[in-house]
Amino acid sequence: MSRGTARPTTPHGAERVADSAVGAPSAAVSAAHLRLTTRGRVVLWLLAATVVALVTLLGSQASADGPVTAQEVQRHVVQPGETLWQIAESVATPSQDVRDVVVALVDLNELPDAGLMAGQVIVVPAR
Repeated sequence: MSRGTARPTTPHGAERVADSAVGAPSAAVSAAHLRLTTRGRVVLWLLAATVVALVTLLGSQASADGPVTAQEVQRHVVQPGETLWQIAESVATPSQDVRDVVVALVDLNELPDAGLMAGQVIVVPAR
């Protein structure tokens, strides 16, 4: 062997790895494929969750039709034996369902239920 043609020997067969990487195009092709790591998958899941959360929050915002007009109310003192149904019948217009007026009165007065006590003061729509 002449001096110029001798290959230097390296430990653990590094010479063989270098020869196969140069001569094998399949090694370069397999390195081009994308592989996700665990951290990459976590980042993608967090990104997807953020997009879903933003779409949910921004998509559910309701726009107002306009300013709400104030409703005129008056105070009503509940008499003994008087029910919310009777009060609703007295303030309901002919086109209103009394059941809807009862629900509106419960909401308007923030009552826990439709039960009333004598002497209790509630507000009702003005007649």
